[in-house]
Amino acid sequence: MTIKQLSVFIENKTGRINDVTHILGNNGINMTAFSLAENADFGILRMIVSDVEHAVKVLKEAHFGVSVTDVVCFNCPNKPGALAIVLEYLAKENIFIEYMYAFSEGETASVVIRPTDIDKCVEILISYKCDILNKSNLKQQ
Repeated sequence: MTIKQLSVFIENKTGRINDVTHILGNNGINMTAFSLAENADFGILRMIVSDVEHAVKVLKEAHFGVSVTDVVCFNCPNKPGALAIVLEYLAKENIFIEYMYAFSEGETASVVIRPTDIDKCVEILISYKCDILNKSNLKQQ
């Protein structure tokens, strides 16, 4: 019940994120969700893509540092307080979330989290009947 996420390390230099998006686009790879964080020397582009293996291959061929990690993605209503309820389920069980990003469409919000204990996190979300997404039910256009 996890999804593969790419983390691409990008120099803090004008045009580098453009390079990544052009490489992916030219290879028919869609970015379903992404988040860009930065520090003084480099940025980390975390993203869910339509073809993980191909994306890793073409980005490494272009000399980008790429890693693949498992993340949990779930849906919740796109309304005030809905995310707080799910996060409370996890907090009660001492699940620490390293980072999180989200995207919404209409009445549904999809949330990507990287918990320190991914198996326990999934178990808790299942026990509360949360709508966990996987590769087959995540919109990958």
